[in-house]
Amino acid sequence: MRFLGHVVRFVVSALVLLLVGALVPQFAVGGFWSALFLALVIAVFGWIIEGIFGARITPFGRGIVGFLVSALVIYFAQFIVGGVRVTFIGAILAALVIGLIDLFLPVATPFNRGERHRER
Repeated sequence: MRFLGHVVRFVVSALVLLLVGALVPQFAVGGFWSALFLALVIAVFGWIIEGIFGARITPFGRGIVGFLVSALVIYFAQFIVGGVRVTFIGAILAALVIGLIDLFLPVATPFNRGERHRER
């Protein structure tokens, strides 16, 4: 993915986080810059978790384990990003809403990108 693709992906992720902040009662994002930094921190946490445990347990993974890891990543990211307040229940609800939004607005993950290159 080129640089502009990464920028667009993070901006879309920040907009999704702002939408989730408006929908989920125990999930609050201070503004666009907090949401953009939160998207970056979530991506870095996902990358670290993928490196340690493999693709099946990452927030991009399928199933209940990926869902719970997503909630934990969202919860712990609040301690790094200013302007973000999340309870654990809010993180679970946010992971659920983000998963539902991803059904309709899928953002390409590193795993999808690798599959496309293998098919060629």
